[in-house]
Amino acid sequence: MSTEPTAARAADPATPETGGDQDAAEQAAAPAPIRLLLVDDEPGLRAAVTAYLEDEGFAVTTAADGEEGWEKAQDLLPDVVISDVMMPRLDGYGLLRKLRADERLGGTPVIFLTAKGMTADRIAGFQAGCDDYIPKPFDPDELVARVRNAVRRQERLLAEAARFADADIGQMARQITEIRSLLATGGSAKKPAAGTPGISFTPREASVLQLVAEGLMNKEIARRLETSIRNVEKYVSRLFIKTGTSSRTELVRYALEHGLVD
Repeated sequence: MSTEPTAARAADPATPETGGDQDAAEQAAAPAPIRLLLVDDEPGLRAAVTAYLEDEGFAVTTAADGEEGWEKAQDLLPDVVISDVMMPRLDGYGLLRKLRADERLGGTPVIFLTAKGMTADRIAGFQAGCDDYIPKPFDPDELVARVRNAVRRQERLLAEAARFADADIGQMARQITEIRSLLATGGSAKKPAAGTPGISFTPREASVLQLVAEGLMNKEIARRLETSIRNVEKYVSRLFIKTGTSSRTELVRYALEHGLVD
């Protein structure tokens, strides 16, 4: 069999190159797959659900119980967690509590996937902070639909939080500039103190306070501290309560007057 025609085509400059470069460009343009963490102590269910979800285009990581799920969640930072409730070592409720208490994972949608189907159990799941609840046995298409719905809901919340965080940036910056100018010229008639008796801040609260005083909005603070906008809003609210202030401008004035920020 002669190979000359093939060689001629490879050497012909008129032959279009539609191979690796095009594939690489398409891969670069494709959105990253949604990352799911599936936590269940039944190997057969993990395998079957993983295969189905991967066929639907999700990137799936699995864990055999809540402890392993918690360890993997910290490394993966999943978009959605799907978890059984009854598991050894750490059950679904324990995993959910750990996720909600973590700054990076606190806002992650969690779907409980469990054999329990009673109304009281569903209420307990929602009260614990889960976002959705699917009793076994379940339709895999329904699971896919609920996962996609959880992702869309989270995207809407983040978009709304970002829009809110960007409001009145110019006015906020002007007010902070005026406060700093006032204090720099002695207009406050109060010498900055080393601290305020009776008020203590956690390291993260102190970091948020410093960045607020620098004029950063919640979205920028979240990016700087590698956390969520939702968590930044939580810390700013705590700062309002601890300092007895009700706005960011008042908070900055208070922090500057008492030497709480650089």
